[in-house]
Amino acid sequence: MITADGDSSHEIKRRLLLGRRAMTGLDSILRSRDITLPTKVRIVKAMVFPVVMYGSESWTIKKADRRRIDAFELWCWRRLLRVPWTARRSNLSILKEISPECSLEGQIVKLRLQYFGHLMRREDSLEKTLMLGKMEGTRRRGRQRTRWLDSVFEVTSMRLTKLREAVEDRGAWCALVHGVTKSRTRLND
Repeated sequence: MITADGDSSHEIKRRLLLGRRAMTGLDSILRSRDITLPTKVRIVKAMVFPVVMYGSESWTIKKADRRRIDAFELWCWRRLLRVPWTARRSNLSILKEISPECSLEGQIVKLRLQYFGHLMRREDSLEKTLMLGKMEGTRRRGRQRTRWLDSVFEVTSMRLTKLREAVEDRGAWCALVHGVTKSRTRLND
C-alpha cells in the first residue's frame, strides 16, 4: 500500500514484520543440526525474503527504509547463526560466514529495474503513461520527495533517454540489471 503522497514506509515496515513472523516460524527447521548452513541460507532466501519483497517493485525507498531492510537482513543472518545481539561480532564477519551473493536491498533493486524494463518495453500502457507523465504547475518549495523514477535514475546512474535506449535491447538491459545487482552485495551501498 502506497499512500497518496507516494510514501512506501508504512508498507515496508509491514512487510518487514511479516518477514520476522516467517523467520520465527522457521525456528525449528533452522535450529536443526542435521541441515547444513548453505541449505539454511537457501531456505531463508526462498521462504522469508519473498515475503518481504512482495510488491517491492513499486516502493520508493528512503534512506531510513534502506537501514531497516539492512537491519532485518542482518537480524535474519544472526538468528540463523544463533549469534545473540549482545555478542560483539561485526556485521562483516556475519556476512563473510553466510556469504550471500546479493543483499536483500540488492534483490529489491533488481525487481524494480526488471519492472521498469517491462513497463518501458510496453507500447501503450497506463502505468507507462503515469510513470513518464508530467504534471502541470510547479512543485513545492524545499527538498522534493523522491519519486519512484528517481530511484531508478540513482541506481543506474543514467537519465531517461539513455535508459529508454538500454531497455530496447533486452540482452543489454539484463546485463545492466545483473551488473547493478551484483554491485550491491555490501550493506550501506
